[in-house]
Formats: sequence, structure tokens, C-alpha cells
Amino acid sequence: MKNINDEERFIFRRMAEGDREAFRFFFEKYYVDLCNFVNIYLNDPATAEDIVQDVYVYFWNKKENIYIETSIKSYLLKASKNKSLNYLRNKKVRSGIQDRLAKESETSCEIPEVQEDNHRLQKIIREAVESLPEKCREIFILSKEKNLTYKEIAEELGLSVKTVENQMGNALKKLREFLKPYYDDLFILFLIAFFC
Repeated sequence: MKNINDEERFIFRRMAEGDREAFRFFFEKYYVDLCNFVNIYLNDPATAEDIVQDVYVYFWNKKENIYIETSIKSYLLKASKNKSLNYLRNKKVRSGIQDRLAKESETSCEIPEVQEDNHRLQKIIREAVESLPEKCREIFILSKEKNLTYKEIAEELGLSVKTVENQMGNALKKLREFLKPYYDDLFILFLIAFFC
């Protein structure tokens, strides 16, 4: 590892061997700086914290395979920047989908056949959501309809962020299975791209 001081080199090796206190050292040392750095891109402190936490989760889970070229801080900054840019790209795509849905709705809402088809599809999606187990459904609604972050959902329900992530994964998997018979309908595919 080039340009990394002896102390951090030693602590990183301990972390790679599974030492949680070594991981805590890097978390406490750089967490605030990383959140401030990510917030420059996002201008959203809560989402910035979520992204930095995800970076640290990856940092811990991949500790045995990570190669540090310069320094721990540089590695974490680069990982945080990449994750921030991915978030912004995904947000832009979803925003474009929302705009397209709104425009299609404006141009087609007065056509009876389209109205009927939209109502049918909305009913199918509601049924899919209602078919979810109670906890999956609650978390899905808080995320997709109320736009809460995983951290906010975890705090509201008294769960860990990891539990919320797992429940959302289960919810999306079950929704895809429920909606599979309707994949021939392009509008359903469009909605799946938006929700999932």
C-alpha cells in the first residue's frame, strides 16, 4: 500500500482480519468528512449519510479483498464519489420516467379506452402491493409512496437499516413474481422499471 502511514497500515490489516474496533477507527475518523463531501454533490444530508453508510458496509464486507493504492481516506472518498454519481444518474432516470408518465397521462386521460386500461393496471399493482407480507408492504409503501430513505424507515419502525434493505429486497422480488403474467403489457414493464 503506497502513501499510507504505518498506523493506518497496521489498523487496516487488523480490520482485514475481522477486528471491528479497527473498522470503528476508520468509521469515526472519516465519517463526518465523507458525509460533508457527498453532500456537496447531493445537497441532501440524509441521503449523503445513507450513501456513506453504504460505502462503509461495503468497506467492511470486502475488507479481505480491498487493495488501497494511496490512502484509506482517498479510497473512501473515491468510493463515496462513485456511489454519489450513481445515485444521481439513477435519480435522473427515475425523474425522466416520472415526467414521461405525467405527459402520457395528460395526453391520454380523456380517451375512454386508455382510462379503462390505466385503471385496470393500477388495480393490478395495488393487488400486488396488498399481496405482500405485512412488514414488507409497510416498508415498501414508506419507501415508494412516502419517499422515505431506508434510514428514516428504520428509525420510524425501530428496525436496523439492514433489516429494511432485506425487507425491500423481498418485497421487490415478490412484486416481480406477482406481475410476471403481465410482462407482455408494455405499460406494466414501464411501471416495473419505475417501482423496482
